[in-house]
Amino acid sequence: MKFKSYLILAILLLTAIILIQNTEVVEFKIFFWQISMSRIILFPALLVIGFIVGYIIAKVHRHKRVKEKLAKPCAENPKGREND
Repeated sequence: MKFKSYLILAILLLTAIILIQNTEVVEFKIFFWQISMSRIILFPALLVIGFIVGYIIAKVHRHKRVKEKLAKPCAENPKGREND
């Protein structure tokens, strides 16, 4: 096995240990809602939500950079004409 395979296996093992040790029910409030759920469900749910939010923010930021890049004329050829 390669180093990357061992690293992935170790991360998965640590994740499983952390999830198994945190099975108690927790209660938290969001605005006026009160939610009770097991930590074994809460941790992965928050992880997925975090990945989705990060992906959306990266996508919006990338879109803005591409839009700004297309709006600027090229520094080497400011008039936008091809070199003759």
